[in-house]
Amino acid sequence: MRLTMLGTGSASVTDCYNTCFVIEDNGKYFMVDGGGGNLVVSQLKKSNISVNDIHHIFVTHKHLDHIVGVIWMIRFILQNMNTSSYEGDAYIYGHDEVISVINSLSLTLIRPKESDLIGKRLHLVTVEDNSVFNIINHEVTFFDINSTKTKQFGFKINIDDDKYLCCLGDEPFKEPARKHVMNSEWLLHEAFCLDSQADIFNPYEKHHSTVKNACETAAYLGIKNLVLYHTEDKNYSNRKKLYSEEGKKYFDGNLYIPDDLEVIEL
Repeated sequence: MRLTMLGTGSASVTDCYNTCFVIEDNGKYFMVDGGGGNLVVSQLKKSNISVNDIHHIFVTHKHLDHIVGVIWMIRFILQNMNTSSYEGDAYIYGHDEVISVINSLSLTLIRPKESDLIGKRLHLVTVEDNSVFNIINHEVTFFDINSTKTKQFGFKINIDDDKYLCCLGDEPFKEPARKHVMNSEWLLHEAFCLDSQADIFNPYEKHHSTVKNACETAAYLGIKNLVLYHTEDKNYSNRKKLYSEEGKKYFDGNLYIPDDLEVIEL
């Protein structure tokens, strides 16, 4: 299995794309979020991943920088279904508020010729706290992260035997999620900025973490491999070096600060 980071930035970035990624196993793809625009399709192309190979998409929450790119994905998928270039069905997963927004936007913004396929070949799947699905031949558990801003779900995916990859969305870890995250092989955690620059970027006002916070959380949870994302972009050219130097003071496991389009072998 491998993880392709289509985007790694927070909502306001301009030097990189908003956070979204794809988990791949044996030619099957599970996409998480879509960023804030149609650049997601370009990011897929640059990663040598065809839109026609994406059959499962999970949307963590309804913020612009996560959901708008998914509407573009739906548009392309439906168009390709109508031209017989997309084989099989597509599934979009999200909690009830996400699914309601996606359905409304799709019916409003996408031509009836395509949107008529929603519910027939493109399925909007409502997930609840602790819902379990089989996606790309792996067990995926969705869970409420107890967001302080808007309803948001994370997930964990079984990658091998009792090894899991967990994603906490774009907010700090909260104790109710510990049963899903504790001792995971991989954790994807937002890190809005360096702790040393918290007075510049004000992460706590935005309900986000610093690199230090994320790394301390990973150490507390017994995580082996930590991936930091959803960051500011003022340090983008030196982000990997700066975040690594700060993070390794608080986390002894393997620390990854990927750039856009970077691939991580799981």
